[in-house]
Amino acid sequence: MPLLEPMMRVLARFARRGVVFVVGVALLVAGAAMMVLPGPGIATVLLGLIVLSREFSWAKRALAWVRSRAVDLKNQAQARVPSTPRRPPTDPSGRDRPDQAA
Repeated sequence: MPLLEPMMRVLARFARRGVVFVVGVALLVAGAAMMVLPGPGIATVLLGLIVLSREFSWAKRALAWVRSRAVDLKNQAQARVPSTPRRPPTDPSGRDRPDQAA
């Protein structure tokens, strides 16, 4: 019986990896389909990568690349926005809202 316990651990690990693989790939395929169909395609693909990265190093590397690319895109977008905050235009009479009495 002492040989049974290590075999059960190995079997449980393979079963877990299999479930993670099936769920992650299903999310990736669903996300890819939602890129052309209505739905949150990018979010679903990211969720699939997150699930897969729990067990697979290639998914961790892909997720790290996506994160770094997202940070780069955010920085590029912030560089294009002027640094001075803009205020919405006010009414020439000095009232900000139409329901305020003069």
